[in-house]
Amino acid sequence: SFGSAERLASWVGICPGNNESAGKRKSGRIRRGNAWVRRLLCEFAQAAARTRCALKAKFESLAIRKGHKKSIVALAHKMLRTIYAMLSTGNHYQDRTVDYEALSVARNAPRWMKMLRKHGFIATPAAA
Repeated sequence: SFGSAERLASWVGICPGNNESAGKRKSGRIRRGNAWVRRLLCEFAQAAARTRCALKAKFESLAIRKGHKKSIVALAHKMLRTIYAMLSTGNHYQDRTVDYEALSVARNAPRWMKMLRKHGFIATPAAA
């Protein structure tokens, strides 16, 4: 009856508030919504952040930039969208574990190597 995952997130009150002006992005407060469901989702997100799954990897990736509490709300939002997709399509949840740390190393390795060479270190990438 909500029509989309975004409308459901808005009703729960965990949709992200994005404000952009002059090329700067500022995240806003979460809005008022169903406090009971929001608290449950945040509790689920706390538990998911301590398991071995893709949600934990997502949480750790966000926590570096956003901090613990904002990352929990973002993870709760992701879980709500996933639950909505599961219920609307009738599919089961399939955990797609992504190693965000390995992706970060692979993406940033050329820049790190360049910095080492710039400062006089001879750097050769190690074989994996």
